[in-house]
Amino acid sequence: MAFKTAEELAKERLTRIEAAINLEEPDRVPFSGVGGDVIAAYAGITQYEYCFEYEKTREAIVKFHKDFPCDWSFAAGFTGVGIPPLSFAFADYPDVVMATGAALYGTVHDILKDKCTRYPGRELDVVCSPQFIGGTFMQPEEYDQLIEDPVTFLAEKILPRVCSNLETPQKAMTAMVRLGIESQRLLAFVLGVTKDLEELGFPSIPFTLGYAPLDLIGDGLRDEVNLMLDLKRYPEKVKMACKALIEPIMKAGLASKSIGAKLAFIPLHLNEYLSPKLYKEFYWPYLKEVILRFLDEGIKSFVFFEGRHDAHLETILELPKGWGIAYFEKTDVRKAKKLLEGHTCVMGGVPVSLIVSGTPEKIDAYVKNLLDEVKPGGGFILAPSVGIAPKDTPLENISALIEAVEKYGKY
Repeated sequence: MAFKTAEELAKERLTRIEAAINLEEPDRVPFSGVGGDVIAAYAGITQYEYCFEYEKTREAIVKFHKDFPCDWSFAAGFTGVGIPPLSFAFADYPDVVMATGAALYGTVHDILKDKCTRYPGRELDVVCSPQFIGGTFMQPEEYDQLIEDPVTFLAEKILPRVCSNLETPQKAMTAMVRLGIESQRLLAFVLGVTKDLEELGFPSIPFTLGYAPLDLIGDGLRDEVNLMLDLKRYPEKVKMACKALIEPIMKAGLASKSIGAKLAFIPLHLNEYLSPKLYKEFYWPYLKEVILRFLDEGIKSFVFFEGRHDAHLETILELPKGWGIAYFEKTDVRKAKKLLEGHTCVMGGVPVSLIVSGTPEKIDAYVKNLLDEVKPGGGFILAPSVGIAPKDTPLENISALIEAVEKYGKY
């Protein structure tokens, strides 16, 4: 077998991924690999070190990807959990959005002292993964303020409630100066990991972040329980708030267009908790508008349909053909591929439970049977149902998954 340079490997992998996104058959089914806690464990570092020490994190990511290669990795962009209102509060300032959009790291948690996340070595034991816990930071009588001027409301009312170090003008000025300094280290870290992975033959695919407006209210403002009550008590206010939030979501998301972003990652949270009626009334119209507006700007959406999305699958057909990627967590990708073939690139298919508790033999048989069904026609990316695997994930199972894709994924 002829040796391939890193540049050749990256080009091959990028061509494979782009073909799938464009609903074509590449040379082989693309594979998006396993990440998360298992990366830190493989490198022999704690979750605290992975979330707070840039060089150790960078070395861990490189070590893991060198030994367990895939076609597409998101490791550089997801080493922590975010603060939902943060970037949107600065939507009118694209350069600040760029700095705060990468704030998925423990050092930002230290600087802002936010109340919606917990980190190892701080609120959690050093071996625990970071957690998003949310909170109630807006009262129902404040919907009018959110609707009237969402950016100002997020910046001046919500962020000081979410972040202890933004509570007073003096604390806020100090924290923002520190965040500005830290953002340079964060950017250097992300660029450094990207460069390291490019040298291993991984393609660089810049992406931006989007949000479903109802999720932004649930995650960052009201919390999910209160929001579910709001749907009954203040339905028109919720709809008007969702409509008002589309503009800051788009402004923040388009800030990365200048660096060549071609995909907008949008993780969904409330989708599986809503009946089809509520989903079509409060959730889908506003998410759909975000996706369509990104598409108008030449950016396809990469939507992570968390939980079971079965009840809402057919709404995806309302989007234009080739709009982007539908990444499913618990929805059977066989069912999704059958419905969406020739319309939407489908992603997912491998339960994390199988990777954690299965055997190499079971994984091999599972991938063979799955790809026999979903591979024909292209437009499919194989991935773990959730990209974050626990620290005790058997390494031989990850190797078996990679080998099975190579064996059964060829067209």
